[in-house]
Amino acid sequence: MAAIDETHDGALRSWVESANGHGDFPIQNLPLGVFSRPGEAARGGVAIGDSVLDLAALAGSGLLEREALEAAGAASGDTLNPLLALGAGPRRALRRRLSALLAKGAAERPQVEPLLVPMAEATLHLPARIADYTDFYVGIHHATNIGKLFRPDNPLLPNYKHVPIGYHGRASTVRPSGAPVIRPNGQTKAPDAEGPSFGPIARLDYELELGVWMAQGNELGQPIPIEAALDHVAGLTLLNDWSARDLQAWEYQPLGPFLAKNFLTTVSPWLVTMEALAPFRIAQPPRPEGDPRPLPYLWDEADQRGGALSLDLEVRLSTEKMREQGLPAERLSRGPASNMYWTIAQMVTHHASNGCEMNPGDLLGTGTISGPEHGTQGSLMEITRSGREKVTLPTGETRTFLEDGDELMLSGRFVAEGAVSIGFGPCTGVVQAAVPFK
Repeated sequence: MAAIDETHDGALRSWVESANGHGDFPIQNLPLGVFSRPGEAARGGVAIGDSVLDLAALAGSGLLEREALEAAGAASGDTLNPLLALGAGPRRALRRRLSALLAKGAAERPQVEPLLVPMAEATLHLPARIADYTDFYVGIHHATNIGKLFRPDNPLLPNYKHVPIGYHGRASTVRPSGAPVIRPNGQTKAPDAEGPSFGPIARLDYELELGVWMAQGNELGQPIPIEAALDHVAGLTLLNDWSARDLQAWEYQPLGPFLAKNFLTTVSPWLVTMEALAPFRIAQPPRPEGDPRPLPYLWDEADQRGGALSLDLEVRLSTEKMREQGLPAERLSRGPASNMYWTIAQMVTHHASNGCEMNPGDLLGTGTISGPEHGTQGSLMEITRSGREKVTLPTGETRTFLEDGDELMLSGRFVAEGAVSIGFGPCTGVVQAAVPFK
């Protein structure tokens, strides 16, 4: 696990004034991403307050050396995959050098300041080229809440507490925050209908998740032991696994999610590194009495002591009418990421336990993170009890599922005593009408 060092100092301030007190990107964060400006090539960058530090320009500035220079050079192209492949050492060296260069009083400020790009002028792209995307199901309260809707007497299937369940998603439809959410067409069947029909789906939902970006991979046939699993993780992002619930209900048996999930997945474009998260590691909540202990390949005492995150997650909704009236977005839910039943390390180790090859830039979704209480659920399916209970908004509008024009916003904030809070930046999408099927 990454260690706490001088880059996490709560007293540290930056000469980039917008970073001081910034809700997401103070100097203690320094997340990685890929950006471009009109007419310019995409390249790696680091968020600092309301600006982006151009890593390609920094690599040629003469201000870096050894591992930090290697890392910035690897991040100079249109994807961070080469940087992720280097592993934690160069990434950590770059972070420490960036922190020193951006700290208040840094002698190098005159050389660094011209390398900053206003965030408002930057187009943000996916941080990595994704070859494979896997979505897990580690939010036990979500699994329980959904299970109760269909199996009230037996909400959790027998394998849930023994194995981190997942399915392979579609990497080609992962997009950064702000990409339009085009309502999918699909084949559905109403419970009282004689047969299925095809057209725009009606029960469009979101799922509040974390995305896990893989760093160094493993060779085919070689598992990743749990004590080394986090060495293979570069960092985290917010992830919205948009879901067509009516399509899902018709197609998911017997092989699970397919078209109901693969039309779009939205991620926040900044990769918050594992190094930045060091002050926010907390103990994994103990399993309830009577729950089975995981098999040895999934159990590590160090992971149990620091495998969870002190992270508050929130979902807000804004309708077209609310925006026209100047009303703030309505909070749908809020809860801690510690509601994950399985840790990130357990997800990675299980994924590779059969020898599956993992590669830099692979993306893992945690699955929906919900809490047990009302107001902590991570999907409308849970909040509205599959459409049986409506959400009433300040305009008097009601929702059971998302409608065209709705904007859905995920946010996450890492909070710990003595540490400066950091975040992911926005993860948003506006629902658009379905494209007519010709």
